[in-house]
Amino acid sequence: MAKVISTLFISADGVAEINPDWHFPYFDENMGRAVAEDYDTSDVLLIGRVTYDSFAGAWPAREAAGGDDAPFAKQLGDVRKVIVSRQPLEFSWRNCELVEGDVVEAVTALKADAGIRGILIPGSISVVRQLLAAGLVDELRLLVHPVAARKGRRLFDDGDTPYHLKVTATEAFPTGVIRMIYSPADAPIKVGYDQVKDQVPAGK
Repeated sequence: MAKVISTLFISADGVAEINPDWHFPYFDENMGRAVAEDYDTSDVLLIGRVTYDSFAGAWPAREAAGGDDAPFAKQLGDVRKVIVSRQPLEFSWRNCELVEGDVVEAVTALKADAGIRGILIPGSISVVRQLLAAGLVDELRLLVHPVAARKGRRLFDDGDTPYHLKVTATEAFPTGVIRMIYSPADAPIKVGYDQVKDQVPAGK
């Protein structure tokens, strides 16, 4: 089964709708390496319409300009891109296709495709939320910035059931950014205060 990996820039208070004012000051070679590693996991990008509009509005021109970011722009152009949108789209970027029908059914089929190594979801908060609820996200790769954004869309929406996670890797960058990689986990056994009171500090 192909892995579904969500990768997000996120603030310390959980805002995943990035603002350039709090994001770019922390972007360094370490974050660039982490982003490259995330993209190297997959041969399909799954993105929502807003993320598509942002990417398609920038990366083709950067590829054509031939600057320092042109090789990565070409990588993005060459990869297969599956777009989630409630409305028809006319694609101006190569290798793009629209999800046909229900996104959960479409991603389930992509995961089962033996020809696909991995599916990466950069940004695309709404898509990630739907797939988290359906249990289809295999990894959350978060680059946690040392800032409380205080406004913007958060990764996790309100709901009745917690998402339990286990940490599979962490890395702290000199900028203060922390790379956190999570995978789904079973809920821990139910524990109350009486079961942990022997761990309370002894006091002085």
